[in-house]
Order: sequence, then structure tokens, then C-alpha cells
Amino acid sequence: MPNSNSLSVSRKACRRMTKKHAKTFYFASNVLPRQKRMDAYAVYAFCRYVDDQIDLASEEAARLRAFTELRELLDAVYPPTDKLETFLTSLPWLTSFCETIQRRAIPKTYFEDLLVGVEMDRGQVRIKTWDELDKYCYHVASVVGLIMVHVLTEPSPELLKPARDLGTAMQLTNILRDIHEDWQRDRLYLPLEELEKFGIDTEDIALERVTDAFRAMMRSQIGRARAYYSYAEQGIEALPDDGSRFCARLMSTIYGAILDEIEWADYQVYRGRVKVLFTRKVWLAVKSYGQR
Repeated sequence: MPNSNSLSVSRKACRRMTKKHAKTFYFASNVLPRQKRMDAYAVYAFCRYVDDQIDLASEEAARLRAFTELRELLDAVYPPTDKLETFLTSLPWLTSFCETIQRRAIPKTYFEDLLVGVEMDRGQVRIKTWDELDKYCYHVASVVGLIMVHVLTEPSPELLKPARDLGTAMQLTNILRDIHEDWQRDRLYLPLEELEKFGIDTEDIALERVTDAFRAMMRSQIGRARAYYSYAEQGIEALPDDGSRFCARLMSTIYGAILDEIEWADYQVYRGRVKVLFTRKVWLAVKSYGQR
């Protein structure tokens, strides 16, 4: 186990990463007990590092090297090997991450599944069916929800499916919010099969056409996302009332509010990323506190 000084320094590094890159999560995490909050930051730090390593790799060969190094990192952590020391000297957040996953007994398979999800974003992305999108949502988001179950409480079967559903809901929300941004990266996560049913093709996305057909498609997708938020509610209710339940409900509520913002903007997602303003986040926090 790390000494208390190195662990404290590492936890501060995780906190800085979370505060800088995950504003909604950082806002919601403030209601957690201190230990759970530190553990959540440690998990986020790993996820952030994975994203950054792939995003910084501008060429395919560099991306392949990054994936190899990430797998080597996991192998050095699960269980700890001599090679771990090499990583610890260059990654200030890693000490806290290692301590967290050992104490919380978080399975390695979850992080391996996360790497699979990142690989699914390589190159041009076109999703054909809902089943493909559902699988993608699991690997890039739902698995994080499963990890967080270990952070917030003892994992149990009745908590796992709702955690997975909340991850799906939040990823679907991201996809609807970021259609324009993703297209600029040659990524389209809306199932082509479903776009076709509404009479929409990739040219409509490329030309940023907000037609009646596009609005109808968005209403359908928003309805699906809201259904998954609803499915997750049973699991949120079962979390401990020590701030864990409040935090999960706050994340669900704030992310769900992005869907409201899309509707209020008349589905004009090409004009820029819609946001939930800080003042509304505070109002939603007060509202969620009454439901905790």
C-alpha cells in the first residue's frame, strides 16, 4: 500500500483532473462522503487518461501503441507487478487509482471493457442498428456505472442493471447533444437503420438540416433516453442515503435536463453544444435534495 503522503498527493491530482474535465460530475460529487468522493475521482482519472491517450494519438500507428500501453498498464495494476513502479513515476493519479480498485475490489474486466469501447471509436464510425449502439453504450458508459456501484456501495444484482441503464441514458444524451461535433470527427452514432425510417440520410447530417423529419427522429431518440433514465431510478433509490443516492440522482437529473435544453432549442443541435447553466444545476440540486 502507498504511504499516506504519496496517496494524498495522488488524490489531489485526481481531484484536479475531475474538476477540470468533468464539471457536472464534479458538481454532483460534492454531496458524497469524502472517501467515496476521492474514490470517484480516482476512477475518473483513469477514464480521463484513457481518453487523452487516444485523442493525442493523431495517426493509426500511434493509436495502436497507445492501446498496447493502456493494456500493459492494466496488467501492471491487476495484480500489482514490478512494472507498476515505472508507471507510478510518470502518472501522479495512479497511486490513488491503485489504492481505490484494491480496497473497493473493482473487477479488472470493467476497465478492459472500457478499453474495448475506446477502440470502437477508432477511425470512421457508423452505427447500423440499435443493438450495435446498445453495445457501444455499454462499453463507453454503462461499464462506468457498474464501476461506480463498487465505489458507492456493496455491489448486488438489483443495482447492476439500473447502473447499466443509467450509463446508457447518459451516453444517449451525449450522442444527441454532440451530433454536430461527432460528425466533424467522422462519427455518427445515430443508428442508420433508424435514420432511414425517418427519411434521413448522412447527407442531411452533413448539411445540418433540421427538418420536420429530423425533429421527429430526435423526439423518438429523446423518448428512448428518458425511458432509460426511468429504468435506472429503482437502482438509485436503493443506494445508501449518505450522499450516494443524492449524487446519482443529481447526475441523472442534470444529464436528463440536457434533453430539455435540446427540446427548448427546437432541436437545433448544430448551432453549438447545448448546456445546463450553473444556476439551473443549483435549482436541480435543490429539487433533487427533496427527492433523496
